[in-house]
Amino acid sequence: MSQSSRQDPLPGPRTSRAAAFFVHVFTAAGAGIALLALLEAVREHWAAMFVWLGIALVIDGLDGPIARRLNVEAAQPNWSGEVLDLVVDFVTYVFVPAYAITASGLLLPVAAPLLGVGIVISGALYFADRRMKTADNHFRGFPALWNAAAFYLFLLRPSPAESTLGIAALIALTFVPINVLHPVRVKRLRRLNLSLIAVWAVLAIVTVAKDFNVAMPVTAVLCAIALYVICGDAVIRVLRRENR
Repeated sequence: MSQSSRQDPLPGPRTSRAAAFFVHVFTAAGAGIALLALLEAVREHWAAMFVWLGIALVIDGLDGPIARRLNVEAAQPNWSGEVLDLVVDFVTYVFVPAYAITASGLLLPVAAPLLGVGIVISGALYFADRRMKTADNHFRGFPALWNAAAFYLFLLRPSPAESTLGIAALIALTFVPINVLHPVRVKRLRRLNLSLIAVWAVLAIVTVAKDFNVAMPVTAVLCAIALYVICGDAVIRVLRRENR
């Protein structure tokens, strides 16, 4: 086989190496944004921290489709977009939120450091689990969405005992084979799922802009959407069994 044929790109559009590398830079920018979020968290500027985490979430939502559209894997085969994505996701979805949850003062003081350690360890194990996705693209177990967990902790502000039990339960659910909705990749009810996530995004932006001082209906809708994401698949399965 000739040298030229060995270097032929995978099927898909031809993309310059520079453009492909820029996509990796775009993904890696999420790690830099995570640092900015952490700096705000250290200052206890919680709303500002969530603004940066929200920007990182937007990058995470865009980089994959861009990479696939430009066939980045073929243009830059020496750089693993998958590994890079996991590294950035860990710091934005797990590490920075773990610090915020631990330092928030919303947990029992004696339990906060232990739960923070539990979050980062369970999150690291979850990201390494090859079974994290089901065949129909649901997450298996609580999907280490600790940025979302932190958001609801600051929104609801339950008692320290309730917060501590809730965080401990989520850590345990990381290893329980429940199906949690991936609102973008799950095909069933995709229009409904995307619509609910759009509503959630708007309400979350309003909530952070108002420093979590929002009316009860906003809180209720945000909680209802979270319950749908976590429990929706289980409810649908039960309904299907009853209709047989």
